[in-house]
Formats: sequence, structure tokens, C-alpha cells
Amino acid sequence: MNYAEMFSKVKGMLVQADVSDIHEHLAYQFNITGEAEGIFYVEVKEGKLSVEPYEYFDRDAMFTCTADTLMKIASGKLNPIMAVTLQKLKVEGNIDKALKLKDLVESHK
Repeated sequence: MNYAEMFSKVKGMLVQADVSDIHEHLAYQFNITGEAEGIFYVEVKEGKLSVEPYEYFDRDAMFTCTADTLMKIASGKLNPIMAVTLQKLKVEGNIDKALKLKDLVESHK
């Protein structure tokens, strides 16, 4: 899988999330390592979700992982907190806001 395929799949999963209950601004940058290497961001602003293939400089949190790990998290097969515990997901930045990734992923199930 290349970056474009991975980004398309992840975006397809994440845009289904219901962010209407999230009233704060969230900005996450994802750094994908290994196969499908690349960067993209997810932003929740004013009840709307954006997923774009760019770097986000004023982000709240940055996540670094492989495409496989991200696909498992986005599909709900791997809890993001467990991924950090297993050292499959690295998190930098505002931990309180980073923890809301779990809510975002669960909102589209």
C-alpha cells in the first residue's frame, strides 16, 4: 500500500465520525513511518471534521506510527491507548487532547 491508498482509506473511515458533540478545537498530525510513509492532519473545528494530506504546524498532538497500526486504530480494532502502551503509537503534545482521539474513532462505529 502506498501513501495515497492509505490516506484515502483512513480519510474514508474518519470522515464518518460524528464530531457534533466535540465543542473544542482539536488538531492532530499523523506521521506515518515505513510502508506508506507520509504526513496528514485531522482537525475538528466548529463541529466539522477535516482530514487533509498536509503538515499541521499549530497542532495539539502529533502521532507517529506505521500505516498498519493506524488502520487498526481507525477501524476500531486497536485502542489508541493500548497502542501507546504496546509502543506501537508515539504521542507528542497535549496529552489531554490526544486522549480524545479514542472518542473520535469510536464515534463512527
